[in-house]
Amino acid sequence: MTKSIPDPASLGFFSVAFLLPNIGAPFVGLAVGYFAKKVLKVTLFLGGAAVVLLFVCEYYGVTQVNDQALNQTAQAAADLANQSGSFLYSRLSQLTLKGGSAVAGFLAGLKLG
Repeated sequence: MTKSIPDPASLGFFSVAFLLPNIGAPFVGLAVGYFAKKVLKVTLFLGGAAVVLLFVCEYYGVTQVNDQALNQTAQAAADLANQSGSFLYSRLSQLTLKGGSAVAGFLAGLKLG
């Protein structure tokens, strides 16, 4: 007595309709979140190095730093980072019908990065 092995394609577990929202979307969210945090860290490092370089140049009399302009530049950079983060968050929530799995993956990626 032999049992026939069912075709994997006939099982619902291997269909694209099952795999993308349940496995693919959280992974995409995780990858995007991890990448976004790493890019943010590198950007903050380079921005901090530039500010320190400005302060050193001001100390040695090479240039003058306007505190108000520096504050406005920092505020503009913070606003840009906020817009970018909200764009990624909203775009990932549209990836699946429920949107929760990709957003949860994105938040986990931010935590891991």
